[in-house]
Amino acid sequence: MLMTQLKSKETIESLVAGKKVFILNCLGCKEIYFPEKEANELQKELSASGDVTGILTTDYVCNPDNLKLRLSKYQAEIDAADVVLVFSCGVGMQTVADYLENKRVYTACDTYPMPGFQGVTPLEYDCGQCGECYLNLTGGICPITACSKSLVNGQCGGSKDGKCEVDSNMECGWERIYRRLEKLGRLDAMKCPTQIRNYATDDETK
Repeated sequence: MLMTQLKSKETIESLVAGKKVFILNCLGCKEIYFPEKEANELQKELSASGDVTGILTTDYVCNPDNLKLRLSKYQAEIDAADVVLVFSCGVGMQTVADYLENKRVYTACDTYPMPGFQGVTPLEYDCGQCGECYLNLTGGICPITACSKSLVNGQCGGSKDGKCEVDSNMECGWERIYRRLEKLGRLDAMKCPTQIRNYATDDETK
């Protein structure tokens, strides 16, 4: 099991400041705690500014087919937005970012583990539930799960022809991140490496 927790209000506001925003809420997995009340209150404040182009509350955004169907009905609102702000676990966020690969997609949540059965997903996306989500810095590609070494400050230098040195069948996660950021015009994010990872957050809810 796992739970989502909102990032700080200041962090979320800094992501969308001066931008048109489309908001996506995922209420899918019942075993996942989602701070619905807090999210609604924050979204009301953001909407009051007049910069929110639309809000979609749905379930299982981690299912690509379901996501495509739901988002197709809001395409005009998404096109009008500079940023898509996702309230979901890390898997849902990665699915949205991959589908909207030409749009800046940010997560408003961190994901934490909880004791119990984690479930099984057939998707290529995974969430390390580290409680310190880096997806906003890496174009929606998780460096914890997309990199065999879970490096958060860039690639190790051991990749060859775009493949991981640990698993030659696996794309280098950081090369994927570079290509995504380049497409989004956000290579400046590579100049701001993340802080040393706080592994204590992994145990806070256990």
